[in-house]
Amino acid sequence: MNIKRYLLLFSVIFMVAVYPQSIRSLVNDGVDKYENKKYADSEIDFRKGLEVENDNFESHFNLGSALYKQGRYEDALKSYQNSLQFSRNREEKAKIFHNIGNALLKSDKLKESVQAYKNALKLNPNDNETKYNLSYALNKMKQQQNQKDKNKDKNKDQDKEKDQNKDQDQKDQQQNQDQNKDKQDQQQNKNDKQNQDQQQQQEQQPQEEKVSKEEAERILNALKNNEADLQKELRKRQGRVLKREKDW
Repeated sequence: MNIKRYLLLFSVIFMVAVYPQSIRSLVNDGVDKYENKKYADSEIDFRKGLEVENDNFESHFNLGSALYKQGRYEDALKSYQNSLQFSRNREEKAKIFHNIGNALLKSDKLKESVQAYKNALKLNPNDNETKYNLSYALNKMKQQQNQKDKNKDKNKDQDKEKDQNKDQDQKDQQQNQDQNKDKQDQQQNKNDKQNQDQQQQQEQQPQEEKVSKEEAERILNALKNNEADLQKELRKRQGRVLKREKDW
């Protein structure tokens, strides 16, 4: 859609000669300035018109258009709403609702702007500009809803991914804990075995020492016995020699 087209307002309205000169002059001067894109200056004239005649439809409606052109959409909306109570026929009301729809659309209040355009078409069903703006607002609202749905799905996928990552992290953490426990158990078994070996060695050590002492005593006794036998044999032999010498 051509975005420029929906910006078209039912702009400002000149006042006819039936109004007093003072109010008519202020309002029409404001219209001239508005058409020359001097929106702030036109705002001043329309406000002065309201000081003269506060229930003047043209002053309220035109002030709303001047504020709208300055980007002050909330203030414009208030002026348009004020003009409703002073409108005199269905055509004027339709123009007001059309411009209210534009101000709401600019404020990104899509649902409210759609309703305002519908109100305008109830009063003037043949207004093509309002039909176009309504179509534009509905399309924009649909796009916005699609974007919300897309973001919702994206957030859902992100939450799912976070849950998966969380589960994987927990799984990895549990696996690491199990591996660490296995390592600790292996180390503990190794330490237990070393301690058991050391204990066995300590228990065997006294037995080995005891056996060695016993063997040493037996060897020593054997040596003593052998030596005694040897001495005995020597004495016997010596005795025999002496006896022979004596015979000679």
